[in-house]
Amino acid sequence: MSKEFEIAREFEVDASPEEVWEAVTRATGAYLWPMDPPEPRVGGAAAFGSTVTAWDPPHHLTVRSEDVGFSVQSVNQVEHVIEARDGGRRAWVRYVHSGIFTDDWDNQYDGAAKHTDFYLHTLRAYLTHFAPRPVTFSSADGPEASATREGLAAVGAALGLTDGDAQGARVTARGPREFDAELDYRDPYFIGLRTDTALVRIFGRGVWGAPVGISVHDFAPDADAKETGAAWQDWLNGVFDQP
Repeated sequence: MSKEFEIAREFEVDASPEEVWEAVTRATGAYLWPMDPPEPRVGGAAAFGSTVTAWDPPHHLTVRSEDVGFSVQSVNQVEHVIEARDGGRRAWVRYVHSGIFTDDWDNQYDGAAKHTDFYLHTLRAYLTHFAPRPVTFSSADGPEASATREGLAAVGAALGLTDGDAQGARVTARGPREFDAELDYRDPYFIGLRTDTALVRIFGRGVWGAPVGISVHDFAPDADAKETGAAWQDWLNGVFDQP
């Protein structure tokens, strides 16, 4: 049965409205993933077949699609409202994701809401620590064996994280290579690691029936997307004993 949904979040960040606008419109993969940037006009094309319905830089952006192409969703809309704070040195952001889920409403809403919190945390981390540095993006998806409620815990253990490592802790992670990082996000669904040059994002999607995913937003000037993606893919396969 079709039913509307709305996920609204508000936050402040140590960035100007112009910096926030650049982050959400450049679509380089700095905090989400590479995608088609929106055409800078009302009626312009945007990512995934959506259309720009509000364009007022650097204050208001809305993109909407009424032909989403997902079996469980028919309408999708994302809105950003951005206002200056402290004379333009900070920004207040209101983010609203809305639309219509056509099936499995509770599960779809739960997944979308929890992903929203993680994505917006990553946006703030990017703006605070890395903007406007160029990014190299890579990703890896775990095997089907990782699509369980225990999948994220297995990845955390393989990284060397303990139950006592809370958000904000400094850790030495055992990924494809050892690296020092801040555990900048941790809950039962996601793990975020921030180094001096990268954001590593781990998605424990087993609770929603999907495999673990890893994305790496690398701001080092010599970053190699293909090499990084392959290294994390091999490591992730090894966690779940897959060739």
